[in-house]
Amino acid sequence: MELETQSSKYTVDHSRINLEDKITSLFEPDTLLSAQYLDLHRKALLEPEKRLMLAVLEDAINCFQVNVMAQSGRGKKLFNESEDWIMGRDDDWIFSFVSVCELLRFSPEYVRRGLLRWKEKKLARNPTPHSRGKKIMAGYSLAANGHS
Repeated sequence: MELETQSSKYTVDHSRINLEDKITSLFEPDTLLSAQYLDLHRKALLEPEKRLMLAVLEDAINCFQVNVMAQSGRGKKLFNESEDWIMGRDDDWIFSFVSVCELLRFSPEYVRRGLLRWKEKKLARNPTPHSRGKKIMAGYSLAANGHS
């Protein structure tokens, strides 16, 4: 109660302030804090379909990177499947690499080039008896499919 009586001692014409604030705000630049941007970005990705597509893309990239040195077994199979999906040109189905990237607003070619550069560096740092031939074949295969 005391607080209410103290605040009522000061009278302010709120309609005038609101009008002045509205007019002044027209000439101020819009500012967006990074936290606000991230909240907006997260909300856009909260759609279940986009979350699923992001999970598919993340899983494929993870399988590609974790298993790039695999020589046989499950790891090699996971790498081959993820590489085939990432490098595939079939974009007429909703969960193709191209469709997923485009719906998430990533450039499919940019992601591909980045993963290929990463793979080449990884193989160059950790050569295995079979990796040199595979590297040449991967380059040949990509060139044959229109990749550069």
